Amino acid sequence: MTSTATDLPTATARDLITARHLINGEWLGEADTERTNPARPGELAALSPSGTASDVDAAITAAAAAQPAWAALPAPSRGAILMAAGNLLLERQTAIAEDLVREEGKTFAEAKGEVRRASDVLRFFGSLGWAATGEVLPSGLPGTTITTRREALGVVGLITPWNFPIAIPAWKSAPALISGNSVVIKPAELTPLSATHLARALQDAGLPAGVFNVVHGKGRVVGDALARDPRIAGLSFTGSTAVGLGLQEILNARRARVQLEMGGKNGVLVLDDADPRKAAKVVAAGAFGLTGQACTATSRVYVTPGIRTAFLEALTEEAAAYTPGDGMDSAMGAVVSRQQFEQNQAAVRSAVERGATLLCGEHNGDPTGALAFPAAVLTDLPYDDAAVTEEIFGPVVAVLEVADYEAGLTAINDSRYGLTAGICTDSLALSTDFAARAQAGVIKVNRPTAGLDLNVPFGGVKDSSTNTFREQGKSALDFFTWGKTVYTGV
Repeated sequence: MTSTATDLPTATARDLITARHLINGEWLGEADTERTNPARPGELAALSPSGTASDVDAAITAAAAAQPAWAALPAPSRGAILMAAGNLLLERQTAIAEDLVREEGKTFAEAKGEVRRASDVLRFFGSLGWAATGEVLPSGLPGTTITTRREALGVVGLITPWNFPIAIPAWKSAPALISGNSVVIKPAELTPLSATHLARALQDAGLPAGVFNVVHGKGRVVGDALARDPRIAGLSFTGSTAVGLGLQEILNARRARVQLEMGGKNGVLVLDDADPRKAAKVVAAGAFGLTGQACTATSRVYVTPGIRTAFLEALTEEAAAYTPGDGMDSAMGAVVSRQQFEQNQAAVRSAVERGATLLCGEHNGDPTGALAFPAAVLTDLPYDDAAVTEEIFGPVVAVLEVADYEAGLTAINDSRYGLTAGICTDSLALSTDFAARAQAGVIKVNRPTAGLDLNVPFGGVKDSSTNTFREQGKSALDFFTWGKTVYTGV
């Protein structure tokens, strides 16, 4: 008997928001964890399973079995699958972006941009399947040719955060896969559905079973099991500094490769020669875009005396335009979780109690329970105040006065973090000097600290990164491969 379309089971609303583990090509696990929409209290946004160490073991076993055949597949063929997956993400962009808004909170425009970014990343690394990865070098020996090769690590683990729930999984997975590795990824608990969309696109594009595996769950269970398994040859992590440094200890103890991208407390120096309104737009975009929930977000600003008043007036006006609410129809999205929301509140409240002036961003709570937090500008703070030195991870920026360029540069560098740093100035000489002397992995001149092109290296220094292997661009391939030198005699 032939089935008709009406005989087939129809996906329910719950099915459409259910994420499951992907292990050896099969979707598994009972979805027992609920995620609600941060902008709409009580609205179910996603369901996911709570992974165990056994789930991680099964995923790594599948990845280890699938990896040799995947690595043996010609790189252009691997690349074609990534390109196809990127095209699928673009075809599904609107639906994926809507899910991303509901589970993470950012605006629809930001979510669509993130899906496009994930698509572009897959297609970029897919195109590298046709790129040369080794060299031919001269030898001092007669009749001898020297070549270099890049070899896959094997099975790699990825632990990704909630703030870019499809872009970061894509920019870690794509270089790992094009290099011939198999992957076990632990997405953030708060955003299981976005990572599921990436997995579905890869599967639908023809990725062999076992090459890409997803295990949802808590970091202390799933992430710990990934880090400790001897079959994981390398682990790439993006998240908090405290968690990252703990993982580094585990990986270092067994001499496995580790890549960490962690916190930031990114500073911008605004000099007297800058246009105050242009500078305010740059700072506001970096501080309040993405609800301030980016490791590259601007969170401290140093201004010289001649521009301070005009800049603060302009920044306050810009901040008022970032009205928070439901990401489907607001200028700024909701805060991702109640915990993060309360952390933002506490940071602002305690700063004011210590004597800070809150120019805008007073928040007395939303009676609906929505996690809508206004853009906040703090000033009149000492350089060593917690609001200036500690990462808040919300739409909160502290503005302080500095005497001159040298004092501002010193203040920018006086931080345990070193991810991004920026300067607003019309001086070519000072911007060049700043680029040379600012202690950060990414320098922005008259541009927001947040945001980076996908083809350039990304990473920080100090407590922002392991400062070894960079992410994004061709540099990303370095972490997922090891080098081999081959001598061939006639």
